[in-house]
Amino acid sequence: MANHKSSIKRIRQTIVRTERNRFYRTRLKNIVKGVTTAVEAGNKEEATAAFKVANQQIHKFVSKGVLKKETAARKVSRLHKSVNAL
Repeated sequence: MANHKSSIKRIRQTIVRTERNRFYRTRLKNIVKGVTTAVEAGNKEEATAAFKVANQQIHKFVSKGVLKKETAARKVSRLHKSVNAL
């Protein structure tokens, strides 16, 4: 267990941030899954609409610090490539 006040506070902050990031990562997986299922079903309109939402949300997660900029760019690029392949 931590002895200093600052380290105790740091532990509290880490717990809160971990919980928040877990929520965002789960949401990210669900958003990406929505695009991939639409692509697998061959539904161009639904895939395009899902990709638009995914693109916005992924970039929002970057601004919140959940994802790194390069990771988000890679995910968006792969999703965009799969939607365009339809």
